[in-house]
Amino acid sequence: MDFLLSGFIKALHLLLNRDPSTWTAVAATLKVSTGSILASLAAGLPLGFVLGYFDFRGRRFIRTCVDTLLALPTVFIGLVVYAVITSRGPLGEYGLLFTLSGIAIGQIILALPIVVALTASTVENMDSRLRLTLVSLGAGKKDLLLTCLWEVRYGLLAAAVTAYGRVMTEVGISMMVGGNIKWHTRTITTAIALETGKGMFANGIALGLVLITIAFAVNMSVSFLRRK
Repeated sequence: MDFLLSGFIKALHLLLNRDPSTWTAVAATLKVSTGSILASLAAGLPLGFVLGYFDFRGRRFIRTCVDTLLALPTVFIGLVVYAVITSRGPLGEYGLLFTLSGIAIGQIILALPIVVALTASTVENMDSRLRLTLVSLGAGKKDLLLTCLWEVRYGLLAAAVTAYGRVMTEVGISMMVGGNIKWHTRTITTAIALETGKGMFANGIALGLVLITIAFAVNMSVSFLRRK
């Protein structure tokens, strides 16, 4: 157990002394994960609201497909994205392979079903009497929509946090599409896997501490917003 303690001490040393390789991986992770989650929320929240609020033909089938996509393995997503953006793929001319943009594409595919499914579930569980009450009070379509969104705001926050946590901790997409290139596409999770495999426990622990800190900060922010 001594190696864990020494690794923890060395990890603190790396973080406090701003080790370039460690903080480069942190910066790449924050950049790609934040960009992908914003894109996923922009597309997923409206789609999830429509899926949960309106009743239309094929709704159950679409909902089943979305729920099925929740179980997509990250390595499969990485394989599909790799095949699409490789030089022989349909998007090969854009040079997305082994870039943060390529990783972001895969993470959007990973996060989108999560946002859509959780948003739809939140809207479905909304008090059915709310709409009738608003209509009886003469609320217009805009007021009806905004009020419903306000009522489910905590569920939408939960969907955003869950999706963000998923993309922050995935390994398969970042490894396959990004290539784990140092100073360029190496993320926290791929760096942890690499450094641990080399026996560099201090580097792995340091990055793990950063990952936990980010997750804690995100959840604390959500709790703060809820109190407000």
